[in-house]
Amino acid sequence: MRQVFILVVIVCAASNCRAQSHQSSTRPEAEYFVAAYAQHYRVPVPLVRAIVERESNWRACVVSAKGAVGLMQLMPTTAQRLRVRDRCNIDQNVSGGVRYLAWLMELFHNDLRLVAAAYYAGESVVARRGLAYRNPDVVAYVSRIRTTYLHQVESVAKPENNFLKRDIP
Repeated sequence: MRQVFILVVIVCAASNCRAQSHQSSTRPEAEYFVAAYAQHYRVPVPLVRAIVERESNWRACVVSAKGAVGLMQLMPTTAQRLRVRDRCNIDQNVSGGVRYLAWLMELFHNDLRLVAAAYYAGESVVARRGLAYRNPDVVAYVSRIRTTYLHQVESVAKPENNFLKRDIP
């Protein structure tokens, strides 16, 4: 009985190490796709990085309580609309998420406050209410995205697309 217990502990430890090493190996791949798709769709790279950091903390296949999946936490209907078949696939997830951000930027005339709010709460409610939408969760989310975005810009030392402090409350 003791040998079985020890064997189970060893197997669990090995699988945990494997999962952690796989997790850390996905970050460079994710960074590559974030930069590539952001540049391709003309979305500020620091914005995409801030969204990924806030949504999934760079975990490729994390699932939220509401059913959002992947680096950019795509909901099933959003993924379907964006033709993302495998939300855990880093390439597909980031491509879909960045295309969605680009579409939101066009919809909200590059007002990144509204883009971040719509990414979190859905474009329909933000389109109806605009900056009057003051849900505390959304306000907190937009504030965290702003903080992370500004930190990203400062660390690169070159602001992209003039995302100023006034752009997000």
